[in-house]
Amino acid sequence: MKLYRHFQDGIPWYLARHYWWAYLWSAAVWFFDHQPIINAILFGQYQKLMQATMSRLEWAPKERVLQLTCVYGKLTPKLVGMLQPKALHITDVATVQLKLARSKTSKGQLLATRMNAESMGYKQDIFSTIILFFLLHEMPPEARINTLSECMRTIMPGGTLLLTEYAPLPKQHCLYRFPPFRWLLTTLEPFLASFWQLNLESQLRELAAMHGKNVSLHWSKNIFSGFYRVSEFRVSSVSPLIRDK
Repeated sequence: MKLYRHFQDGIPWYLARHYWWAYLWSAAVWFFDHQPIINAILFGQYQKLMQATMSRLEWAPKERVLQLTCVYGKLTPKLVGMLQPKALHITDVATVQLKLARSKTSKGQLLATRMNAESMGYKQDIFSTIILFFLLHEMPPEARINTLSECMRTIMPGGTLLLTEYAPLPKQHCLYRFPPFRWLLTTLEPFLASFWQLNLESQLRELAAMHGKNVSLHWSKNIFSGFYRVSEFRVSSVSPLIRDK
């Protein structure tokens, strides 16, 4: 019996098929949203990853901030606390995840919407900062490109994209060099291998240009000996002289 079929209503195929057990099943949502579980999954690095993300948000423009898809753990309430009195925008395609996010915040602190990250209903140039926390590696290449394109479309010139993710292919890391672990990780994360090979900065530059913008890597930090990375990209307008060439 293919259990994922019970979770397909309005859900992208890759999320329903490969991650129903982690994000869509209510029992799993309860289980995984416990700090010891989250920290174990990230090899004890959750606090460092969250702190690095929050430290960059301190320097990012905060007129209108979007957390693109919900996450387990303390990140959402931490973001809300930093942005007060302004509300945090958050969007996710799974209602069970939006419900969880709302349960961690007070009324009015979260502007939650149900949308697919690949095709959001927001206006162009509406967000000053967008935060993606361990999202891209869970997407097949086409969905990843669509999502990053939407980020470039909706971030205003002068805005920031904060990405917390796996770092590029960690060939020298002890975990990657241990074949049983590498097999287990890429089995549980079927799109991670393609993400490891992605030149993220080059991809973002190409997508930004499609929306009349420039993007550049302003800051990055490797965590856990280069297994994870927090990156800050800054978005700007393309010069009219360059656009007219």
